[in-house]
Amino acid sequence: MKKTLFTLFVLLNFFTLCLGQTKIKVACVGNSITEGPGRQHPESYPLLMQNILGEEYEVINFGVSGRTLLKKGDRPYWDEPQYDQVLDYEPDIVVIKLGTNDTKPQNWKHKEEFVENYIDMIRSFDSAMPEKGEIYVCIPVPVFESRWGINAPVLEKEMIPMLKKIIKSTRANKINLYRPLKKHADLFPDGIHPNSEGNQIMAEVIAKKID
Repeated sequence: MKKTLFTLFVLLNFFTLCLGQTKIKVACVGNSITEGPGRQHPESYPLLMQNILGEEYEVINFGVSGRTLLKKGDRPYWDEPQYDQVLDYEPDIVVIKLGTNDTKPQNWKHKEEFVENYIDMIRSFDSAMPEKGEIYVCIPVPVFESRWGINAPVLEKEMIPMLKKIIKSTRANKINLYRPLKKHADLFPDGIHPNSEGNQIMAEVIAKKID
């Protein structure tokens, strides 16, 4: 009888623990490539990633179109309500995919501040996370056609080396989105933004890294 009661006690505690488990919270920070067709659109990469990761995770799209990492950029992510929402969310994982809009001439004239500003963002998110939280810095997807001032040579020759330096000097992890998509110009209708198939590749690459 005592053995039966003990077994029931153990099982009850196990199920209580399972029911009380909280989901792993993932915040996706970025520009229009993160926001996609819309923050709640099922073909945005964060929502596609939610499908891959499953119910153990809660993935929120905090992307804002046209935003920069640079604080002195024309439309800084820092000034958006989504930035504060990420801090309030207290995520377990933050995925940062910013930089494409920073390559525009009016923004890249402040390139000397890019590394410092990026490290500041990493530290600000780190301060809002649990002790074992993880931050991932994305090497951006390729730019196949220079539009709206977005500049492929700046991204490839200047920004990517800076991002590698940032990753090396912080606790951030690297996710390379440039390499798996560099041969897929056909998935970028305007040369800048991936289509749904491109978003799926992004989602799979990021999910594999964080899961």
